[in-house]
Amino acid sequence: MSIRAERPAVRALQPSLIRKLANAAIGRADIIPLWFGEPDKPTPEFIRQAAKDAIDEGQTYYQPSLGIAELRAALAEYTNGLYDASLRPDNFVVAPSGMTALSVALQCIVADGAAVVAPSPVWPNVAGAAEILGAEVVRVPIRPLDGVWSLDLDELFAACPAHTGALAINSPNNPTGWMLEDVEQQRIIDFCRERDIWLIADEVYNRIVYDRARAPSFADKVCDDDKYVIINSFSKSWAMTGWRLGWLTAPATLVATLGVVGEFNFSCVFAPTQVAGIAALQDGEAFISASRERYRAARDLVAASFAGLPRVEFPLPQAAFYAFFSVDGVTDSYSFAERMLRERAVGLTPGAAFGPEGEGYLRLCYAAELPLLERALEQMRPLLK
Repeated sequence: MSIRAERPAVRALQPSLIRKLANAAIGRADIIPLWFGEPDKPTPEFIRQAAKDAIDEGQTYYQPSLGIAELRAALAEYTNGLYDASLRPDNFVVAPSGMTALSVALQCIVADGAAVVAPSPVWPNVAGAAEILGAEVVRVPIRPLDGVWSLDLDELFAACPAHTGALAINSPNNPTGWMLEDVEQQRIIDFCRERDIWLIADEVYNRIVYDRARAPSFADKVCDDDKYVIINSFSKSWAMTGWRLGWLTAPATLVATLGVVGEFNFSCVFAPTQVAGIAALQDGEAFISASRERYRAARDLVAASFAGLPRVEFPLPQAAFYAFFSVDGVTDSYSFAERMLRERAVGLTPGAAFGPEGEGYLRLCYAAELPLLERALEQMRPLLK
């Protein structure tokens, strides 16, 4: 007898194609793994040391569910300094990962049967977390236009049905590297106000952008009367993927609710992890700048390699650290990624993992050292010619 989940929304969930492909390669030492979205460098030493010191000081007890006061104050100072915003510590909630922050936010604001509208391709967890709650996910395509990814805002707004509960916007975007500009963000805020719907903004990649120090943010465009939640994480900008530390920015009136719902999900975040977050915020700018230049060189290397392959179409990413590219004749991205793994020993992510709009594409994470990338690109070439 098989045991199944009782909730239809949970039974309908599909496993991650990223994990499915990676699991098939467990034990193969020859694989060049470019499928997961994380830097190949460890967390900077000064961040690690801050956590070690906190452990040695005995900071191992339960903490406030909203996060320690020092980290919430540091988040307000960091965000206000970055965006000339006017947020307060009571606009911030600390969570064990950006993914948990997203899930808690959705639990607070999305009713069963509501529609969550999201530009796509998009990180699969955005849709999955909404579907678990019984929401209907409506996808609006991000398309290549003149060599870059683009979203038609009129199409986005027209796609929002009457029962829309939230707009879920991931900018800078995983997997495409597409990014909203300030004027587009303002139009989205105005639309949400007019329709009285929630904005959920995933800004995890807001420091990995190539023509400026930070991506545009909704943080300097919202006020406490708006329905908004901004999701962020320490994972990408500070190379802290395994630490599982993120945060939410929200109206103070929602923060108390987020704290209560957070208690039933994770209780609190380990204090030394939060202390490490403070160190990252206060002393991490040099690391962010160096990482940005490293990723820019990697992006340019990938672009130069693909430029000599007529079958490959690669819209240049404005941000994040992914090459999202198509290969002429490839319509089944999972099968092609599987073949690339089997024959060329390079691990890519199938575009279908990011929704139907991603089918036919592959994602390559280039947050890696250049010699490794060069070897991977050379090994891939026979299947891309």
